[in-house]
Amino acid sequence: MKISTKGRYALRIMIDLAEHGKGEYIRLKDISERQGITLKYMEQIMPMLTKAGYVRSYRGNNGGYMLAHDPEFYTAGDILRTTCRIPKVPASAPPYLCLFLIFQKPLLRIP
Repeated sequence: MKISTKGRYALRIMIDLAEHGKGEYIRLKDISERQGITLKYMEQIMPMLTKAGYVRSYRGNNGGYMLAHDPEFYTAGDILRTTCRIPKVPASAPPYLCLFLIFQKPLLRIP
């Protein structure tokens, strides 16, 4: 399975927020410097994470982003589904449905 750059960066951002958050808002600039991700690219990802309810944002002085829940609440799959538009497949789904969902999405290629 291939993961898009946006998905990889979203995971890195969420991990950074979990490691450095400590209950305070973190500026995108700080995350950008630590992770080596451009601010412009992060500004495309953060609204998706905010809309999904994974992060909270605060504007103004001392503004930034923080996790909305404890880090244990999040899974890599949920974050990737949010940023990469990967459909969630129920555990009871028949195998042919899983294959159909995999092959209809271009970024889910089996090597």
